[in-house]
Amino acid sequence: MTVTRSEPVIEETVMTCGGAVSTQRTPDGPQWAARSCAQEVFHPRPTGRDRYSISEVAAHTGLSAHTLRWYERIGLMPHVDRSHTGQRRFTNRDLDWLALVGKLRLTGMPVADMVRFAELVRAGDATFAERERLLTAHRENVRHRIAELQSTLAVLDYKIDIYADARRRASERG
Repeated sequence: MTVTRSEPVIEETVMTCGGAVSTQRTPDGPQWAARSCAQEVFHPRPTGRDRYSISEVAAHTGLSAHTLRWYERIGLMPHVDRSHTGQRRFTNRDLDWLALVGKLRLTGMPVADMVRFAELVRAGDATFAERERLLTAHRENVRHRIAELQSTLAVLDYKIDIYADARRRASERG
């Protein structure tokens, strides 16, 4: 990846409760790549902070405060610390977990499966095999959906070509 702006690229590898994820944060946003757990390194967010209010997390993630509270209520979010006044204080680790949840959501993973995954993560290392099975099954589902979308895209391309040829022939005649 090439960054053409003068802002620095900040690379971090963090544990996301379910495995290590490496990010390269550029001015255009994070770039994600899987890394092995042996490469765990922690770097703070560019702001240098590790405590965020719910409104800051909502702004950072694009999720509403209501959704963040719901995630916590259904067990999708690990325990979120509270300030002495009871306000939620999210950490960088929470933000990393939310990034993983966002990726799982983008793949269409059902909420029940995401909650099950979160429960397995909280249960510890003894659940690695079950987590792997859950993610492997979901990956197969995603691959199937991608194949369906590629097939659908081929139909769209075919139809677009037909209409472009018809339009071109009509303009040549006319």
